[in-house]
Amino acid sequence: MQDVSSLVAQAREGRPRAVARLISLVEGASPQLREVMAALAPLTGNAYVVGLTGSPGVGKSTSTSALVTAYRKQGKRVGVLAVDPSSPFSGGALLGDRVRMSEHASDPGVYIRSMATRGHLGGLAWSAPQAIRVLDAAGCDVILVETVGVGQSEVEIASQADTSVVLLAPGMGDGIQAAKAGILEIGDVYVVNKADRDGADATARELNHMLGLGESRAPGDWRPPIVKTVAARGEGVDEVVEALEKHRAWMEEGGVLTERRLARASREVETIAVTALRERIGDLHGDRRLDALAERIIAGELDPYRAADELVEGLTTTGPN
Repeated sequence: MQDVSSLVAQAREGRPRAVARLISLVEGASPQLREVMAALAPLTGNAYVVGLTGSPGVGKSTSTSALVTAYRKQGKRVGVLAVDPSSPFSGGALLGDRVRMSEHASDPGVYIRSMATRGHLGGLAWSAPQAIRVLDAAGCDVILVETVGVGQSEVEIASQADTSVVLLAPGMGDGIQAAKAGILEIGDVYVVNKADRDGADATARELNHMLGLGESRAPGDWRPPIVKTVAARGEGVDEVVEALEKHRAWMEEGGVLTERRLARASREVETIAVTALRERIGDLHGDRRLDALAERIIAGELDPYRAADELVEGLTTTGPN
């Protein structure tokens, strides 16, 4: 068993091993997970969480690394959660973004962690919200969350980040992908990366046109900017940071940031509660109450929905028998 209070204290001091152990407890759904979350709760709420999403090949990892460099120049501590696809054999991350961000490996002001999705859809790992809490409590000023890059399904980042950045690249059909994926609804800042390639201006124009078509904003609402970058050379990255800071200021001024964080906390509580209930239901095979309800359905005395209601009521009061 880990000494949680000691680990939290060391994480607050910026010790990477302590941060790594805390995230490992989170990822492994350790029996100490509740103790960890209770210890972290008073220390969170200070980090600015930025999500980066987009189709494979648009340069998410390169852009993330460039943003780390930009924020470090401002003297900010940066945490990175790079969510990778899971190996079907080991369950671990296949790609390992830490390799692609090796230039920051020796910087004590940067913590980078690859996380495996482990079959969770939406572009994020199931434990991502708790891992974000760990990095927040560890004193990170900015947390960059890079999604897995699966395409149309990875819109979940919008529910986990304060600001969502959608990356596109010319010549990859991203305009059509954007319309399909619904990312026109989740992006707060759009980045056309690899802008030194042919078609970058056309991609930006097409994106601007589609944003206009889907626009239903009142005066004072945020209009997502479109920034062109060449992340591999660091070009345009300062403009992205400027756009992020403008969005943060707009959210703080209008109370949107608080609203988003309240919604995020609500979803987290709901997910934990539903998961706990699902685990209880999973223990019901052979339970006499489940068999009795099934018999009443077959006999026509009860419909499946009412049976489910009775089952849930019983679980919430007594648990499985």
